[in-house]
Amino acid sequence: MFLHRFFGQTPTPRACAGCEGDQRLDFEVRMAFQPIVDARDHSIYGYEALVRTADGGGASEVLARVEPELLYRFDQTCRVKAIVTAAELGLRQRLFINFFPNAVYQPETCIRLTLQAAQMTGFPTSNLVFEAAESEQVSNQAHVSRIFRDYRNRGFQTAMDDFGAGYAGLSSLAAFQPDLIKLDMGLLRGIDADPVRRSIVAGVVQIGRGVGSTLLAEGVETAAEYHTLRELGIDLFQGYLFGRPALERLEPVPDATWRSLAA
Repeated sequence: MFLHRFFGQTPTPRACAGCEGDQRLDFEVRMAFQPIVDARDHSIYGYEALVRTADGGGASEVLARVEPELLYRFDQTCRVKAIVTAAELGLRQRLFINFFPNAVYQPETCIRLTLQAAQMTGFPTSNLVFEAAESEQVSNQAHVSRIFRDYRNRGFQTAMDDFGAGYAGLSSLAAFQPDLIKLDMGLLRGIDADPVRRSIVAGVVQIGRGVGSTLLAEGVETAAEYHTLRELGIDLFQGYLFGRPALERLEPVPDATWRSLAA
């Protein structure tokens, strides 16, 4: 019902071809939430909203149904759905929302529904973190830089997802200068036994500090990976070690998990 209130009466912004018409999705999406933790005080730093099918199927099943002409509508639907669901669940920490840079035509107009959803649900915009997947090929870096600047000016935080696995790497970091850098799980897998990966991540940690970005290790699955990354100076973590995505639930991290890591 809440989504229909938005998408049933959406005015057409000027000079934004992707916003024209009423391109509703012909399928339902739901949201799962995975915790992101701060190892310094064992707190929940935030939750990432991850799109799911109506029956709880994975993101790949959803994306397979998104035709190119519906990318804008899909992006907008997921943003609103994430905020509405998080507000209903009583989320008080940061909400990480994935977005498609190539679906944002004009930041100032394409952000309208996001702001409306936050206002109508009472969700603080200062708790929103928008993360752009580096695995999505960006055709215009200047355009994406403008999106990041606009979002930061509105009080949002920004993040670069899957860093180390995508198209542009360090050039994207130089252009976008995100608040957070999410290290790709492929770069971190088995890092405790791989001196090459340790050297690469140590270098990225130094680069992140130099440009003012905080590093977040995603896809962490083992205690050995966690301890190695902590030794390299990383404080924020996401992965199965701390919790799997839960459909329309905000699962806490068990105290037993932290006790086992301290043993």
